[in-house]
Amino acid sequence: MPLSVFSLMLVVFSFTTGEFVIAGILPEVAADLSVSIPAAGLLMTSYALGMIVGGPVVTVLTARIARKPLIVGLIVVSAIGNLGSAMAPNYTVLTVARCLAGLVVATFFAVAITTAVSTAPADKQASTVAKLTLGMNLGMVLGTPLGTFVGQSFGWRATFAAVAACSVVALLLVLPSVPAQPATATGSVLGELRVFARRDVRLALALTAVGNVGIMAVFAFITPLLTNVSGFSVGVVPVLLLVYGAGAVVGNFLGGWLADKALMASLAGLLGVLAGVLGLFWLVSGVQALAVVLTFVIGVLAFAIIPGMQTRVMATATSAPTLAVAVNASGFQLAAAFAAWLGGRVIDSRLGLSSLSLVGALLTVAGVAIALHSLRRERRPADRTPAGSSTV
Repeated sequence: MPLSVFSLMLVVFSFTTGEFVIAGILPEVAADLSVSIPAAGLLMTSYALGMIVGGPVVTVLTARIARKPLIVGLIVVSAIGNLGSAMAPNYTVLTVARCLAGLVVATFFAVAITTAVSTAPADKQASTVAKLTLGMNLGMVLGTPLGTFVGQSFGWRATFAAVAACSVVALLLVLPSVPAQPATATGSVLGELRVFARRDVRLALALTAVGNVGIMAVFAFITPLLTNVSGFSVGVVPVLLLVYGAGAVVGNFLGGWLADKALMASLAGLLGVLAGVLGLFWLVSGVQALAVVLTFVIGVLAFAIIPGMQTRVMATATSAPTLAVAVNASGFQLAAAFAAWLGGRVIDSRLGLSSLSLVGALLTVAGVAIALHSLRRERRPADRTPAGSSTV
């Protein structure tokens, strides 16, 4: 792997770890700041809200900045947000710091992905996305469990300090290795925004947002699920997150390969299987051996859908792919924000923590419906909205 690609992948790794590691240290954060676990879960919502707002806004405002200085600036802002999280004196400051750390992530991810895909053959775009998003998988496989171990051993503040340090190391690699490239946009802002008038683009964005709500609701509270429902000790959680992350690596490359073969058909099928597996987890999560196996399978399916979703957005938004991918990343975080809030409400309701997997399965079915609708449109070209049309 070229050093330039590795350095960008390392940035994605640090960003992913910073986003998801909160799931592994929820009890420590809640206890130290004297808040409930659902309230601590909203810290994931705060990070997600930063991405939701930052995706379109930061991308539009920085569209005419050359890529290398833009990448450097985005990494610096994220590192400051994670360092601020480590030093936060209370819950309010921590919430603001998490939002700042997430503000630049969608723009960085969009610039990195569109740059990589622009050099790939047309029939290898999804697998190219999968190679870049290996950093996300490693964030799950290594970053999240290691960050959880650090938080449990040295305090949760040490976890965010380590994430900030990882971003700085990645920056030191980016500076000499990433080549200078021109800005991502040359036209008007209005011209970029017109891409969202296309129905297929809106459906692609909706698929990302809706299709991920169910799995994100489960993952946001994976630690309480594994300890309170499945009966594992807290010390085993980092190992189980490693199992989930290993599944994510497998799913990432499997999803990229399937999407290159049959994009929408594979997405519809994978979402359908994910809904079924989440429902099965609800039924058997009390059996530890089955819980371990399904934790791996859920990791596979959760990340198998990501390369296809990113590729679908780029395929439908050819006139403004960077902005569309950034907004798509915001859609993913919109799902995460809503999922963390909804998961907390489910836990506090009469349904309780044990029903969260079933709720996630039902929510995923809505993503299946969107994927099937998009697949029908794809197979009936005469019914599709012509390129550039604003017909609703």
